[in-house]
Amino acid sequence: MTSTLTSDVNTSATGGATPAPTGNRATLSPGLKQATPVVVDHATGSWIHGTDGKSYLDFTTGIGVTSTGHCHPRVVAAAQEQCGKIIHAQYTTVMHQPLLELTEKLGEVLPTGLDSIFYANSGSEAVEASIRLARMATGRPNIVVFQGGFHGRTVAAASLTTAGTRFSAGFSPLMSGVHMAPFPYAYRYGFDTDTAVEFALRELDYLFASRVAPNDTAAMLIEPVLGDGGYLPAPPAFLAGLRERADKHGIILIADEVQAGFGRTGKFWSHQHTVGLVPDIIITAKGLASGFPISAIAAPTELMAKAWPGSQGGTYGGNAVAAAAGVATLAVIHEENLVENARVRGEQMLAGLHKIAAKFPQIGNVRGLGLMAGIEFIDPTATAGTPVADAASAAKVQQACIGEGLLTLTCGPLANVIRLIPALVVTEDEMTTGLARFDAALSSVLG
Repeated sequence: MTSTLTSDVNTSATGGATPAPTGNRATLSPGLKQATPVVVDHATGSWIHGTDGKSYLDFTTGIGVTSTGHCHPRVVAAAQEQCGKIIHAQYTTVMHQPLLELTEKLGEVLPTGLDSIFYANSGSEAVEASIRLARMATGRPNIVVFQGGFHGRTVAAASLTTAGTRFSAGFSPLMSGVHMAPFPYAYRYGFDTDTAVEFALRELDYLFASRVAPNDTAAMLIEPVLGDGGYLPAPPAFLAGLRERADKHGIILIADEVQAGFGRTGKFWSHQHTVGLVPDIIITAKGLASGFPISAIAAPTELMAKAWPGSQGGTYGGNAVAAAAGVATLAVIHEENLVENARVRGEQMLAGLHKIAAKFPQIGNVRGLGLMAGIEFIDPTATAGTPVADAASAAKVQQACIGEGLLTLTCGPLANVIRLIPALVVTEDEMTTGLARFDAALSSVLG
């Protein structure tokens, strides 16, 4: 008897079976929002060359990731060589030389005493590892974060993030035990810096008195320069005040250096702008390997040893190719004096932005450290006591920059800040070009 059923499988000429095509055409998730329409053909240094035949000066660097610029020859060569040896060596199963070398080299740039390192894949994963360690080490449940901080998108990391509701809305319940204190955002409050610091520390003390007891607090987690929260450097007096309170109450102080670390601010770590400050845990990622996915936390061995057995691990953490790229990245930063270049070019960038801002009343504030600059847009006609955000102008200028051949991004809880994040290899001429193109974009939108 012959079946009338049709098969879902095609038979090949050799007698084998292959799945029948379904007819589906896969696309990227509509939940992803593109900041620019550029499709990359190739990229070198500070430049992205699109499939449209145009070249764009990249002041986004993959959100601060391509620290040594796109496709630095030393980094490319290290990755290519490592790919011919071993690509994936799971580092709790077998150890590999690139990770041992990266650990040694990181030890040379980490603050004295932070001599134990755990590797993961992303900033979010490293953030979660840091708070897991803090809770295990102290036996305390609570974490204090600061308004405007961005710490990631996974559930625990998003629970710690206050840079915008888009990062944490729609998938409650979030992780418990998280409490928020003010960040000394002087411009928003209409304060001078000293007043903002006094206010924020006073409110932190009030939080400890009214909501979360210090002896129930495992850690305080802060970005020394807010990233997605608006590119706001924390005043040194504020970070010193956090260190003082952490020491007084036995609280672990965690510096999230994911975006601001690795030379970007003109010092190797952004917290080093506060003289004498040493966090208990540092989190790093982004610029660590010039674009390859790897992250880490560093802490004193005595503290890291308090992690419970089996609590640290992961399939791809400390990948061999990414580790080799990290070693090469550190070599390039050192040999090409890129931390100093970030300082000097950062001064050039901020000086140029202040001159440009003086022509446009819609720019309320320019701030930053090194090669991190935030330009905040406001409604200059508003009469309220605090600045009124102008997200529409920020968005229009960011889009106009594309037409001028400059790639930028917006940020801030109110989406009214444009951030500039050049690579650490940016030259004086490239910075001059970038500022001129930014000025032209502003003029085309704001007149």
